[in-house]
Amino acid sequence: MPPVRMRGDGRMAKKPKQTLSRLLSYMLKYKGTLIVVGLCVVFSAVAQAASSASLGTLVDDYITPMLGQTNADFGPLLKFLTMMACIYLVGMVSSFLMNFLMVRVSQGTQKTIRDQMFTHMQTLPIRYFDTHTAGDIMSRYTSDIDTLRQMISQSIPQCASSVVTLVVVLVTMLLTSPLLTVLQLLTVLVIVFATKVIAGRSAKFFIGQQRSLGAVNGYVEEMINGQRVVKVFTHEDACKEEFDALNEKLRNDAYLAGAYSNCMGPLNNNLGYAQYALLAIIGGLITVFSGGKLLTVGKLISFLTLSRSFNMPISQVSNQINSIVMALAGAERIFELMDEEPEQDEGYVRLVNAEIDENGNITETDKRTGHWAWKHPHKAEGTVTYTELKGDITMFNVDFGYVPDKTVLHDVTLYAHPGEKIAFVGATGAGKTTITNLINRFYDIADGKIRYDNININKIAKPDLRRSLGVVLQETNLFTGTVMDNIRYGKLDATDEDCIKAAKLANAHDFITRLPQGYQTVLTGNGASLSQGQRQLIAIARAAVADPPVMILDEATSSIDTRTEKLVQDGMDALMHGRTVFVIAHRLSTIRNSDCIMVLDHGRIIERGSHDELIAQKGTYYRLYTGAFELE
Repeated sequence: MPPVRMRGDGRMAKKPKQTLSRLLSYMLKYKGTLIVVGLCVVFSAVAQAASSASLGTLVDDYITPMLGQTNADFGPLLKFLTMMACIYLVGMVSSFLMNFLMVRVSQGTQKTIRDQMFTHMQTLPIRYFDTHTAGDIMSRYTSDIDTLRQMISQSIPQCASSVVTLVVVLVTMLLTSPLLTVLQLLTVLVIVFATKVIAGRSAKFFIGQQRSLGAVNGYVEEMINGQRVVKVFTHEDACKEEFDALNEKLRNDAYLAGAYSNCMGPLNNNLGYAQYALLAIIGGLITVFSGGKLLTVGKLISFLTLSRSFNMPISQVSNQINSIVMALAGAERIFELMDEEPEQDEGYVRLVNAEIDENGNITETDKRTGHWAWKHPHKAEGTVTYTELKGDITMFNVDFGYVPDKTVLHDVTLYAHPGEKIAFVGATGAGKTTITNLINRFYDIADGKIRYDNININKIAKPDLRRSLGVVLQETNLFTGTVMDNIRYGKLDATDEDCIKAAKLANAHDFITRLPQGYQTVLTGNGASLSQGQRQLIAIARAAVADPPVMILDEATSSIDTRTEKLVQDGMDALMHGRTVFVIAHRLSTIRNSDCIMVLDHGRIIERGSHDELIAQKGTYYRLYTGAFELE
């Protein structure tokens, strides 16, 4: 099989600008909502600056004149305080509405991306899933999507709000005191420099933390799935040591990331306090020595309040840097999956239900008749012809490799005539499953030809090709749902009677009826409550209810005990009757009645013939059969 790529968690985005631009294109679906959010950001920033600036007016124009008066008129003061309260209320409502709407945008954007990602994933070729671990793919749906949620709902609105606030506050500060504004900007440069240095170090360790977290999660998942094997071989201590090493690496990365990140806030706060004290001292001196002409007490109070408002957005942006870095890395991984080339399908021959009269004339029909036909559209002539599906599959001089420089099948030629049972025998890695993968067109051949009812297999649309094939794999996959639902997976429009009939054919009916709710028993965790043999019987019933013209059985009875196998074999024979069947088996006793047995070795067919013919040849098959009934 092709090599598997390792996880990419925790890496930095290679093209952050392009990734951010693409992410914003998804948010533009909520253009109206974003416009309202933008207005809320402006209103919030203006309200914040106005409330700070109004403090100077409050002191200079309303409180100071009232000092020393015995019968002061509090009417104007109360009106001004009411106006200030309205300003604060506008800011509060704007801030609340901004955050409320951004949650809607973030959740909607996540849903759109998840929908597109899952839809696109269904179009990817099997090669993609063979070269990427399940954990790596799952992390894109979970941790990577979650980092996007945080960035869209928190980081982006905070950064936007911070930028607008900086501009509005800066203009207000310039109008209040240009001299103190210059001093403010000089001290801010020192804070920004310190933040940049710490944030750079922190981002590196946060990325390492994500990578280590991915390794820990992957190891825990692996150990949970393999817990029986761990206990059988008493590897608990070894597993704990390996987990401790991975966990220690995560602790170290998380410690360094947290240490740098956590010291950023206190450092900025202390530098901000020092800046505040410096501005207060110099501003106080200007107020005293100018007699309030250059800077009044009220304006000094306003400016000091504005200086805190000016520093706050800088701190907010610095705190969001790490989240944005990780979110863009996660978004890039998501877009990598969405940009993967979908499975190509140039096939145009379709599979249809057919009615065949006594003269052999074929008519297409919508109802299932038990007969199928290949529908050939001829665009040039504008006509359509039909060929009866008989299950005649041939391979001519086929070469194939999962990777270009390593061929695993060499000059394979075989003939499977309608109704024949073809068996493949060989050691692990000999190429047995690879042949069935090529028949399904999970992979395309490098050289040679594969014909299905004398039609080049590349001309048949892949969904129609696979619909004509029933497959029972060695590794059984059962989905969360009832037993009946899992059997019906082979044919979604099958009735309960059809599913029960298929279960009886596979000899699964008896054990199913003994389950707590029979056919309505809910299976979870890939049917963890069932034995491996019982899961495989359900898989066989699933293939039986599909009633396909061609069957592929890949070690279909490998997990069934010998006694049950004899009962199942009778059902399998009934299932295979009249169909072309490909069987892969280690247990040679199950393929004695095959029409042709092919022995593979390193991707080559070294022997072929019936059981009796191969025994008479006294070659590899003879030595396997007489030496042991199971091929190791």
